[in-house]
Order: sequence, then C-alpha cells, then structure tokens
Amino acid sequence: MNQSERNWAGNYRYVAPIVHPTSVEQMQQIVAAATRVRALGSRHSFNAIADSAGTLVALDGFDDSIRIDPVALSVEVSGGTTYGTLAVELQRQGYALHNLASLPHISVAGAIATGTHGSGDQNGSLATAVSALEIVTASGELLRVDRSTPDFAGMVVGLGALGIVTRVTLDIQPSFDVRQFVYENLPWSDVLHDFDAVMGSAYSVSLFTDWQGETVQQAWVKSRGTDFAGGPEFFGGTAATEGRHPLPGISAINCTEQLGVAGPWSERLAHFRLAFTPSDGDELQSEYHVPREYAVAAIEAMRALSSRIAPLLLVSEIRSIAADDLWLSPSFERAGVALHFTWKPDQAAVEALLPALEAALAPFVVRPHWGKLFQADVATLATAYPWLGHFRALADRLDPAGKFRNAFLEHTVFCVTARV
Repeated sequence: MNQSERNWAGNYRYVAPIVHPTSVEQMQQIVAAATRVRALGSRHSFNAIADSAGTLVALDGFDDSIRIDPVALSVEVSGGTTYGTLAVELQRQGYALHNLASLPHISVAGAIATGTHGSGDQNGSLATAVSALEIVTASGELLRVDRSTPDFAGMVVGLGALGIVTRVTLDIQPSFDVRQFVYENLPWSDVLHDFDAVMGSAYSVSLFTDWQGETVQQAWVKSRGTDFAGGPEFFGGTAATEGRHPLPGISAINCTEQLGVAGPWSERLAHFRLAFTPSDGDELQSEYHVPREYAVAAIEAMRALSSRIAPLLLVSEIRSIAADDLWLSPSFERAGVALHFTWKPDQAAVEALLPALEAALAPFVVRPHWGKLFQADVATLATAYPWLGHFRALADRLDPAGKFRNAFLEHTVFCVTARV
C-alpha cells in the first residue's frame, strides 16, 4: 500500500480498498451491493472511525458544484467539498459561514459527522449550520432529510453510521470581516481568575499552551466588528509584534494573517491558510470536551499532569463552543470547552498516557472528539451522551444489517461483537 491509503497524519493505514464513484447513481449501486461500506473524506481522522471491513467510497470524483440560494440564505455542496474550497466561493459571492475549524482542508461531510468545530462562546460546531442532508442509505435509496424530518438532530453528527452523505445544505450569512490578534505569555492566574471573560472577549478566542509553568503561551483573538478593540495587553499577556505559529519556533507563513489586519472571514477564522501545508509533518491529535462550568477545574487537572503530558506534546489548544441539540455532538445540550492535544508522532506512548488523562477528566463528564485518539468505550460514552441509545435505535432502523458499522463503532457506540 502507498501513502494515499493512509490517513492525513500517516498513523493509520486503511484496511479496505478505496473506490471513487463519480455520480450518485454509481454510489447507490456500490452501496446496495456491498456487505460493508463506509465513506472516506479528507482523511483527517486519527483513529479507525472511517475504515471498513468491506469497501471505502471517496467523494473526490463527485460533482463539486456549489449552489447558493440567496433567498433561503443557504448553500448546497457535495459532502466531499472542503471547507476551504467552499469558503473561497462563498466569499467571492459575498457570503459567509458562521465559523471554520482551525484547518480549512477538511471535508464538509466528515467534519459535520464527527462534530468538528471552531471557537467562540456564541458559535456552535460546524454541524449546527446543517439544514439538510442527502444520504445514500443501506438499500441504495437516496434519502433527503432536513430540519423538519423526525430525528434529524440524530442524523447530522452521524459518525458515518447511517449512510453515505452525498450532499449537504448549510446556513450562510452575508460576508463579514475579521481581525486577528495574538497575545503572548498570559499569566494562568489572570486567565483562570476570569476565564469566562477571556473566552467571551471576542468572536473567537483560542488559548495555546503546553500546560507547564505559570503562563499561557499564546491567545489568538479573532474579532468581528467592534467586539474587540485590540491593544497592547490582554489579561496580562502582551501583543505579538509579528506573526506567530502555534508551535514554538515554526514560521507563521502558513498561518492566517494576524496583527489586527482586517480581512474576510474566509482568510481569518481558520488558523491556517488554505494554500499552505497546515503543519510541519507527522502528528497525532486528541480532544476532550467538558461543560463550561467545569472548564477551570479541567484545566487545572491537565496542568497537574503537565510533567507527563509535555514530553509527548507539540501544543494544546483551548476553545469554547456553544451548546446544540445534535445527539452525538460533544456540545449536545451544554456549552463546552474543548481541550485539544496535538501530540508528537509516538502513538504507543500517547495511547499509554490517555487512560490517565481521561481518568483525570472523568469527574467533568468528558466527551472525546469522535475523530481523534481516545480510549473510552461505549460504557463510558453512554454516561456522557444521554441520547446514545436513541442513536443506536435510529441506526438500527436505517441500517438494520449494520452495513455502515465497523470495529470502531462497535467499540464506542453499539457495544456488540465486531462484525466482519
């Protein structure tokens, strides 16, 4: 096998062969004939969530048309379209999405299926913008669902377990400008004393840390309109005088423009530019969501583990996300804070650490990001996701033979012997 059959980070090799249908009709035929099948997006997952014991279908050969409805303020795209490609076209026509993840290179269907998000107290995950889905179901039927469909809230963050999402309709709004500021060396005492004020100070705020010492290395503050004025200081931190990369010692050339220079949302809300490689090589990722009221305690728990975390860490990011009603979203029915870990590419050592990390976060009803490395099984996740049983019932109804399931989902969602 070659690198194209691995994920983006190179830490996972897909078992299933990959096929590239070029039409919905071909996709329907493939799915109807398969015993096991799953969709493969931009390959930015770090675990086995996308794999299959049967066939993988990629949407990179699909119609990539972007259809804007200016009356409904919505856009319809192929599930395989990347957010970066979509953002460029929306901006060209004067429209915007409410937010972007740190990387614009991820596919729309894959990002919404795993609850991927940006930051901002008032900003829901990317999946909250979904108003309709077109899904190829286990029988090969083409099913269109929208917000008026019963159980739609269970279908959006669907983990690929309900079918192949071929097209997605998203809410849009008029384009807007964003200014991005970076501040350095914020004292933890200042940040934790008024954490809500820090995270709510602008449209989007991210904190970058290695959990060691007495300061937060960087705060990235993204301002929309007049919500943040900038200035030389931010909660004890000082304004950077040149562009910064989240990883120490790496050039900021790949990062979106900073220093308070106004620019379109499509060139500021992500941390990394679409035109550049987003990182300098191999890495692993984990991410854990806790309720907002437990954020400070969870951060302190991670700081207490810093001597074990730091040797394996490239950088961590802290972000905030608004609550939503999507059953398997990490933000289901609670405003949350995400603790993200970008690890060095030592998977055995990282996986050996994760049980201790998850145990330290367990008192805070932690929810892991579905597409990143974690250890929790269905027994643990069932306590964090109160509608997990409803989701299993929905999957049984739409896919009674388990065509779209895999070993990862059996371990984390369905809790039965893995099917082959």
